Amino acid sequence: MKSTSELSRRAAFSWSLIAFGQAPPMVAQLVVNVDFVVLHTTVRNAKGQLALALSQGDFTVYEDGARQSIRLFKQEDSPVSVGLVVDHSGTMRRKIVDVVAAVKMFVASSNKEDELFVVNFNENVTLGLPAAMQFTKRFDELTRAIANTPASGQTALYDAIAVALERLQPDTREKKALIVISDGGDNASKLTLAEVLVLAERSNVVLYTLGIFEPTDPDRNPGALKRLAAATGGDAYFPATPEAIVTTAERIAREIRSQYIIGYSSSSVRPPNAYRKIRVAADSVERGKLTVRARAGYRAAPAVAK
Repeated sequence: MKSTSELSRRAAFSWSLIAFGQAPPMVAQLVVNVDFVVLHTTVRNAKGQLALALSQGDFTVYEDGARQSIRLFKQEDSPVSVGLVVDHSGTMRRKIVDVVAAVKMFVASSNKEDELFVVNFNENVTLGLPAAMQFTKRFDELTRAIANTPASGQTALYDAIAVALERLQPDTREKKALIVISDGGDNASKLTLAEVLVLAERSNVVLYTLGIFEPTDPDRNPGALKRLAAATGGDAYFPATPEAIVTTAERIAREIRSQYIIGYSSSSVRPPNAYRKIRVAADSVERGKLTVRARAGYRAAPAVAK
């Protein structure tokens, strides 16, 4: 297992490369090259239900206001690689049981071929599974990975997300997601929220955040959780009861299984490291008003010389 100091140094090193216009070595890239973009898109109807079986012609994609030609389109329940990023700071001590119950529901509602791993964090960041185990499909192994870590200390949320993004970097699956369970506060990371947002914008990973906190918790930061989710096309949830935490986990699992995969060749002439805004729209006379969620934009990596 990598030491916490090594993980933090690699996260900081990744950010220094971004600052100098180089692609970070630790993050799964959003694009195949500078020009091709893949989006994981969720569509719901006016009742909030998942809108399934739409066609390519129902979608329109814009980048920086310019309409793009869709080159890839599919909706299928394909296996996903998922990282569970779990807050183990002192404020989460009484909530770990609820977290384990939510993970159980998530696994039960997911594709049987999904593969998962765990990143635990307080002021330190550790990988929950044994060093020889990259991923697992088994709930009992995930339970041990979460429950056997004591909840105490401060919170290095941003460093933990950077480590989880790194953990997904070599994975070849088309769909990747992080489920971040925390109060959103951070008082121990070397990275800042702005720096982690850049890493997320350059990844092909969708972040879902579960904010678990009391209204009076001094460390809560729902705004940070919302920004992390919105940047990648995920969503932020703030369940108020143990039962709501479990049903939210089920909702996320079903959403991941129902996403549309949309790819397009970017017509942008902006330099690779510039931020490019994305808007995806869906229109179907039969379905009525549709709400579409995809990542808000991205930072393309420079093309790699062959």
